[in-house]
Amino acid sequence: MKGYLGIDVGSVSTNLVLLNEGGEVVYDVYLRTGGQPIEAVKRGLKELEQHIPSEMTVVGVGTTGSARQLTGVFVGADVVKNEITAHAVAALRIVPDARTVIEIGGQDSKVIILRDGIVVDFAMNTVCAAGTGSFLDRQASRLGVPIEEFGVLALKSRNPVRIAGRCAVFAESDMIHKQQVGHKVEDIVRGLCQALVRNYLNNIAKGKDLQPPVVFQGGVASNVGMQRAFEEALGVEVMVPRFNKVMGAIGAALLAQEQIDRNPRPTAFRGFGISDLAYDTGSFECPHCSNRCEIIEVFIDQQLVARWGGRCERWDRVDRAVNA
Repeated sequence: MKGYLGIDVGSVSTNLVLLNEGGEVVYDVYLRTGGQPIEAVKRGLKELEQHIPSEMTVVGVGTTGSARQLTGVFVGADVVKNEITAHAVAALRIVPDARTVIEIGGQDSKVIILRDGIVVDFAMNTVCAAGTGSFLDRQASRLGVPIEEFGVLALKSRNPVRIAGRCAVFAESDMIHKQQVGHKVEDIVRGLCQALVRNYLNNIAKGKDLQPPVVFQGGVASNVGMQRAFEEALGVEVMVPRFNKVMGAIGAALLAQEQIDRNPRPTAFRGFGISDLAYDTGSFECPHCSNRCEIIEVFIDQQLVARWGGRCERWDRVDRAVNA
């Protein structure tokens, strides 16, 4: 039985998914990156190895996310794709006629516009933290509300307060003020969800034609308060897939399957044993022109396996000396 592995490594979470030939999730792993993407990937591979069916062989691997290149080199990926492509592919597998994808992760937010199964427009926000998973985690902690109960508590509100959601600093200070004047916690939480949705629609999705069907992905999609706030603002149903937290990894696995099916060849996957190998990274500045490119190097068991970062092909070959 053939299996396809997808890995999505972001700044906050690292997600791994194993799919079967039918595109069904066999097992998924959701971990905190903790500033160490490769260590998180190694932990994920160890867990995944324990749950892979004995009759299944991984024949394709895809990586995505902010650390997709490094992860791709480390595990031996067959395809490395950006998050927009991965999330769009995953959404279309779940909802084939999807026209809008809302994705909110730990540190960034995205909107993807689809028409007839093709990405025609997108936008990302990587500057302001308001509305992201890390911001919601911090506010839930400050309010003494477990993040798992944040959305459910929001739905209990009958008189949500209006909170300034233009940025994380304003939202937090306004929440503190609302607490000080005696508003209920559930009303503040519901107001925060509504404020963050307004911030998303007025900044990231500004000028975009958000047509249904709308698919809501990423860790924040688990917050039913945010889902309801989007539905109220857009006036349409907002669908949250079952595996919303790991949709990027699902997309990466589907892209790997597509690549292998289109161009059959042995996978580049180094195997689950890679989680036991030592790795190291380094960099140097190329002195050969005014661009002064920073060249990234990756070593596995002290052997140089990859370089990237240059604007020319000088360092593409890993056997080329540093002083070339």
